[in-house]
Amino acid sequence: MKHIVLQACAALCMAAASPAWAAKQEVVIGIGTQNTTTNTVTGGVVLKELKLIEKYLPHTGKYKDITFKLDWQNFTSGPPITNGMMAKKLHIGMMGDYPLLVNGATGQAQPGNETQLVAVIAYNAFGSGNGIVVHKDSPYYQLSDLKGKTVSVPFGSAAHGMVLQALQSRGLSPDTFFNLVSQSPEVGTTNLQEKKIDAHADFVPFSDLLPYRGFARKIFDGVETKVPTFHGVVVRKDFATEYPEVVVAYIKALIEANGWLRANPAAAAAKIEEWTRIEKEVAYLYLGPGGIHTLDPSIKPRWLDTIRTGHEVLTKMNRVKGLDINAWVNETYLREAFKELKLDYDAQKQTLANYDVGGTDPLCKTPISRPKEAGEVWIEGAGITAYASPTCTLAAVHKAQAENKKVRVAYLVDKALGIKLFADKAFFALNTSDPKKPQIVPFLLKKDAEAHAASIGGRVGSYSDALAAAAGL
Repeated sequence: MKHIVLQACAALCMAAASPAWAAKQEVVIGIGTQNTTTNTVTGGVVLKELKLIEKYLPHTGKYKDITFKLDWQNFTSGPPITNGMMAKKLHIGMMGDYPLLVNGATGQAQPGNETQLVAVIAYNAFGSGNGIVVHKDSPYYQLSDLKGKTVSVPFGSAAHGMVLQALQSRGLSPDTFFNLVSQSPEVGTTNLQEKKIDAHADFVPFSDLLPYRGFARKIFDGVETKVPTFHGVVVRKDFATEYPEVVVAYIKALIEANGWLRANPAAAAAKIEEWTRIEKEVAYLYLGPGGIHTLDPSIKPRWLDTIRTGHEVLTKMNRVKGLDINAWVNETYLREAFKELKLDYDAQKQTLANYDVGGTDPLCKTPISRPKEAGEVWIEGAGITAYASPTCTLAAVHKAQAENKKVRVAYLVDKALGIKLFADKAFFALNTSDPKKPQIVPFLLKKDAEAHAASIGGRVGSYSDALAAAAGL
């Protein structure tokens, strides 16, 4: 008996003397990202590369004996992330509005697999980001030109939703207007380049990336739908309930990532290119000052209206289950993150403000007071400089080229749609009757340039024509 007691005592004493790490519990957090979807980067790859989540993870209280391991899993679209969340392999995921609503509906249809929308990453209040492109040599210039043609899109994506919304708003059926087929961004890109399809619809950044790479032309932008688009963050409800402080830590990291990008957007764009292989000029188009997308984690009522609109579109086509939006959306973690960072969440919900270009135009010597008329020129080795107007911007490009400087890219803002675009991909309404004061107005769509040119007694010109018109400034 004495031997048994001594053995028991020895066992207990050894346990008491064991190092703290022996009792540690490892919790693996599966995070589904879309690294090449540019407006999700501050919710994914930036957090990963800068190790921002680790900075905010809790280590006290109930977490003192927990070690977290982040399992980053990258995907090219949202639906596979939803599959991973339903299989309990992913706890946090990010995706566009249409995949988000399907994610929420799918989880609610499977009790125990519910998800919650806890934050937004980036948005465009009028729908820009999704778009339709054709080959650069295509004779098609607008959506109506695609009647009877073959158009590909990643089914289940935000771009798919945009196509359905655009057709439905025009009273057209996607089953009869054109041949709509499902192709991933990679497959659609290849098939467009090889002219095996007439058009490809895609989400951020592909409708601008493919034209930037020189073989495509955008003929439809989601801003034409006037329906907001955004990418957001969903978490498994059971995970968030068990580890609420972890969800708050993720959102705090997201907010810091947004600030990191805005502090030096050109340098951030270069890092994004390094991490994702999406060219920095494209990343800057979306996330730089006055960019196509606004970084803002708040869940605004109009984004939920977007979800309702999307749900109605998909319901009419029997493509989605029911969704209780009130049960799905949870702002608790956002509010706590803002509180801990001493930020005003309710004030943030009320604003649509983005950060804009500003300063003084160094060529035309005038303040940049109207950001929607401003432009930027990115010179190799000299960074990005802002100008007050399209004419001043193009004059700066002409001057740089005359001095044998390499112009990486120039940005302007579409007069009709209000979105930032690559200057060399634009159509221009030109009136050069007064060479000293040429009228040079940029547009994404040829039809908009034609309409404006007619209104000013001018003509439609190319980028080269616009550069020539600005040369005498």
